[in-house]
Amino acid sequence: MEKKKMVYTDLDVWKEARALVKLVYTSLVNFPKDEIFALQSQIKRAAISIPSNIAEGSGRNHGKDSLQFFYIARGSAYELETQFYLSFDLNFIPKELLDVLLNQLEKVRRLLAGLINYYKSNLAK
Repeated sequence: MEKKKMVYTDLDVWKEARALVKLVYTSLVNFPKDEIFALQSQIKRAAISIPSNIAEGSGRNHGKDSLQFFYIARGSAYELETQFYLSFDLNFIPKELLDVLLNQLEKVRRLLAGLINYYKSNLAK
């Protein structure tokens, strides 16, 4: 029986990361206009990096290469978490929105940890 190739668009982590990007973009509409090229831009880039690196890692031919991109996605998730807290600290977002953003981000991080563990266990075999 032929082994089915994993397609990144089928991965729950990629789908949830896309949902996070959409949530981020809709959450930034009330940022001050002078933040468009500062924190707001950094948040968008970090959010976009997560599903993009999951996709790129999934397209690699070797597990070690894939893992490197998944680790980059994980790093972007931690960067994004800090940026959410900074946005709250600067009164750019309310606590309720911070909680929503952090909850979605945590969902992505849990799924990403599972993907990383899956790849690591397959490398060990």
